[in-house]
Amino acid sequence: MTDDEPTTGTDVPPTDTDDAPDWEFSERDVAILEEVAADPGVSSRELAALLAEEYDIDVSHVTVSETLRKMREAGVFREAIVPNERYYVFGLFEFKFDPSHFADSWREAMTYIRDDPHTLLYFLSDGEYQWKSVMMFPTREAQSRWIHGFYKAHGAVVSNLRNHVVHNVLKFRTDPEIFRSLREE
Repeated sequence: MTDDEPTTGTDVPPTDTDDAPDWEFSERDVAILEEVAADPGVSSRELAALLAEEYDIDVSHVTVSETLRKMREAGVFREAIVPNERYYVFGLFEFKFDPSHFADSWREAMTYIRDDPHTLLYFLSDGEYQWKSVMMFPTREAQSRWIHGFYKAHGAVVSNLRNHVVHNVLKFRTDPEIFRSLREE
């Protein structure tokens, strides 16, 4: 690989996550995020009542709804439907580069993984295996077929693909407390 070839995100295909949201957090915004994280199905009316009771913030349910809409549009948070792990086999995939073919075909391989419907989460990291994804398949056989197809299409750019079966998902949620740090910024 040469110095100008990307390995950690310096020249990756654009995504909807390229720009950080331009948002100034108020106490109300943080409280709303905490409560929605605690109960994603909470209604705007219930949320307005919670804000009054728990945070001494008096606001209408219309304002709560509008605030959530604006935060969503600004990219402050994302919403995703994640199926119950009993319906799919989840796997952690780690991709190690083959430097001899990297410059010619890294972008196609990266886009292939990112845009594949089996990909739930895709990220770049440091270390020997720099591309990582969490993927889901209906069966282990479907997962094996995907790996075979990936190697056929993009094997030149990857010297190794490690995959780990994810057993017993024990936690998959955002704890409301994480948003408290936004008050400190």
